[in-house]
Amino acid sequence: MSGRTPSPEHDLLSANIRALGDALGRIIATQQGSAAFELVEQVRRMAKELRHAPHQADPQALPRLIAELSLPQLQSLVKAFTLYFGLVNLAEGVERLRALRARDLRNAPAPRAESIADAIALLKRHGTPADAIQDWLDHALIMPVLTAHPTESRRRTILIKLRRIFDTLIELTFGERLVLPADRQAALVRIEREIVGLWQSDDVRHRRPSVLDEVENGLFYFQTVLWDLLPQIYREMAEALAEAYPDYQWQLPPFLRFGSWMGGDRDGNPFVTPEVTVETVRLMRSAMLRYLIGCIDRLITDLSQSVQQVKVDAAIIDRIAEYRELMPQAAETLNPHYRCEPYRQLCHFIQARLHNTLQYTLNHTPRWGADPPPPRLPTIYYHSRELLADLDLIDASLRNHGGALIADGLLRDVRTNVAVCHLHTATLDVRQHASRHTAALNEILAAAGVVANYEMLDEAERVAVLSTEIRRPRPLTPSRLSHFSPATAETVQTFRVMAAISEQLDPEIFQTYIISTTSQVSDLLAVLLFCRDAGLYQPGQHSQLNIVPLFETGDDLQRAPILLDELLQLPVYREHLALRDNLQEVMLGYSDSNKEGGFVAANWALYRAQVELTAVTERHSARLRLFHGRGGAVGRGGGPAGQAILAQPPGTLHGQIKVTDQGEMISDRYLDPRTAHRHLEQVVNAVLRAGFPGMARQPEPEWLAAMEQMAATARAVYRRLVYEDPDFLTYFRSATPVAEFNRLRIGSRPVSRRKSDRIEDLRAIPWVFSWMQSRHTIPGWFGLGSALEMFANAAPDHLYLLRAMYRNWPFFTTLLDNAQMIMLKADMGIARRYAELVPDQAIAERIFQHIEAEFRRTERMICQITEYSDLLAHQPVLQRAIRQRNPYIDPLSYIQIELLRRLRAAPPEEQAELETVLLMSINGIAAGLKNTG
Repeated sequence: MSGRTPSPEHDLLSANIRALGDALGRIIATQQGSAAFELVEQVRRMAKELRHAPHQADPQALPRLIAELSLPQLQSLVKAFTLYFGLVNLAEGVERLRALRARDLRNAPAPRAESIADAIALLKRHGTPADAIQDWLDHALIMPVLTAHPTESRRRTILIKLRRIFDTLIELTFGERLVLPADRQAALVRIEREIVGLWQSDDVRHRRPSVLDEVENGLFYFQTVLWDLLPQIYREMAEALAEAYPDYQWQLPPFLRFGSWMGGDRDGNPFVTPEVTVETVRLMRSAMLRYLIGCIDRLITDLSQSVQQVKVDAAIIDRIAEYRELMPQAAETLNPHYRCEPYRQLCHFIQARLHNTLQYTLNHTPRWGADPPPPRLPTIYYHSRELLADLDLIDASLRNHGGALIADGLLRDVRTNVAVCHLHTATLDVRQHASRHTAALNEILAAAGVVANYEMLDEAERVAVLSTEIRRPRPLTPSRLSHFSPATAETVQTFRVMAAISEQLDPEIFQTYIISTTSQVSDLLAVLLFCRDAGLYQPGQHSQLNIVPLFETGDDLQRAPILLDELLQLPVYREHLALRDNLQEVMLGYSDSNKEGGFVAANWALYRAQVELTAVTERHSARLRLFHGRGGAVGRGGGPAGQAILAQPPGTLHGQIKVTDQGEMISDRYLDPRTAHRHLEQVVNAVLRAGFPGMARQPEPEWLAAMEQMAATARAVYRRLVYEDPDFLTYFRSATPVAEFNRLRIGSRPVSRRKSDRIEDLRAIPWVFSWMQSRHTIPGWFGLGSALEMFANAAPDHLYLLRAMYRNWPFFTTLLDNAQMIMLKADMGIARRYAELVPDQAIAERIFQHIEAEFRRTERMICQITEYSDLLAHQPVLQRAIRQRNPYIDPLSYIQIELLRRLRAAPPEEQAELETVLLMSINGIAAGLKNTG
């Protein structure tokens, strides 16, 4: 399969793509035969002609050819183009790293652009004192949160093989002058071997992944990349601080950590049960413990210091003596060669205690309400600080006796990972829908004789009842839950399981409970009452969880500041918040607000909510942490992470931010250590730069007024199409693969919260994913063109105002740049082909023309504002990459349209094979477009 591009011959990217494409072509020919290879080449040529010479090519020739092909032939084509995009993505990833490295070398000795050192140097030039940065570090938390949202359709097996090819490409590209001819040939053979393996492997899952499969997939990125990378990030922060402020004694707390929703997010997912959450904690904790056991093995090799050569602190000797008494069996297995090597002795006992902890984790089933609770064993680690205390003894002794360089080696990295990942890899967030809590309390309060019908109470009455019950010491629910409905019993049991795990297994893993569709203060008090009942909250003593409202719709975002203001006035809630360091976390949903009001209105509602929520918390002397529920697609808040952070309202980030990493974005960011390093340093760079007063320009009042007006216009235009046109749902369900999405084996979660055809009940992921697949990409731009045009035409100077906003306001720049990127990935010609799937072509033509007109309007207005003739003309590398991909995505789109046509007409017994090939086409289009879910 040819990988030719119009780049110069010396272009390394072109050379790599050509080499990979040629290898794939040879493999197709040898594996499938020359006829299969010729078919791939024929389809490729026809697709390129359609795009580059549309007036000369027959527009029906390619669809006609595809319609005549058998299912095995279509499968072979899909596999070929999907593999090609997987390989092209690798080549582009290598090129990005090469270009960054070349730029860094040109700019040396200046810090690498967008690095941590770059941000610290900028703060130093800005006059930021060291103690202000230390205060920032003391309160900072940057937390990517991995979720299992079903937009990663590739199997882990495929990802591993692609990673191996990437590593080999790196070796060839970065070591071009040093690789011997024989080594280069061997590397090329390794690549070709992996491509053969990819060709001969199943592209898609044979069954829908379970929740625990998703947990293990998330752990894969820690095991292969993140555990080794995180200490490097912390080293770079320490070195940057010491370089910029050499006279300051820095303390570096764990400012960058990770969270997870896998196994904790039960909103709309009936498969996340209390039992699954227990198994999730076991998996996360046992994986970390096994990693730490391996680290201690390496420390035993490193720490060979002998008391015959150097002194050690008395605390080391005392700790070894304690462990000899506590763990006599471990003492018996101590290597006699360690007699004069106390660090090795102590590491032996630390490792034995870790082994005990692992066995306890695997075998102990946490029980709520056990009387008395199981005793805490001194031979296992419950809390990470216990392990850190042992490691800190070694660190202090080494530094006290001439071993600082050794302490700053592997030992420092292990201590960093324990401080950052604790004993469980990542914190586990729990999420549930507010209505589940309300329904459960309706039963519970009636059974307890508190109120006959809680659901019928108005908000003031609910708040009064909940405030009273939270302060009562008596248990609200009985030990046995059998007389409650299964849903209510499961809700209560979730809190009990969290309490039991926190008490008996891991006191650090649960930090956050998220309430979906929060709409009133009682939604938060309800969770606080469940926490009180389970022992997770004890007034005046301890509170285990941050109780986090999730505001998702436009109306909820608008009301969020009022709700938070009411909440923070309640003494019963402030008592809880005081035990959480007066920090209130608020989650903002990007997906549902976009689905409800469109791209522009959602982005503006989120911006405005952040400003107003910050003002509310400051007025109440509380601190705010914003949790951004972003997806990979622009329609779900996606786009470059650093740019998105810098586009937040000035003054709303104080070093506290959580952001979801979802679906295919997890593999894009964390599959390779070099790419993961670049992503994380850009995130830290952006949060540092956004976290200090005066670093960002405040928007002008007329900019804010313009956005207010344009957001209202865009929302009205969007809703007229999506919610007010009676035929739009018919178009959506026929002109996209949304109807087939629930049948595909991508994620464990159903696509809708309830059985319904309404767009309101559809989850945002299949909504965005389906529009991306069908090349409309509506959630990333629709309504923007009308809003820009109407505002620009309202007054002679408005176009100049919009241009000033684009040049000087990061929020508006990011808004338009993200729209440009997603529009360049759209294709109205292909979208029209999907529209042909609609049974009523009169409906299809009317709605498609409306969509296309808005697309052209948006394209025209963006170009007027940016003062470029083409979309993304100011980012030529990205523009070229997208345009080069499109001719290769087109065949997959044509094939997917044919597969949808056949699947919808096929009898049930023929649908399974068609579904498999359809999922393969989804993989291919997702790999080609990227940022899809």
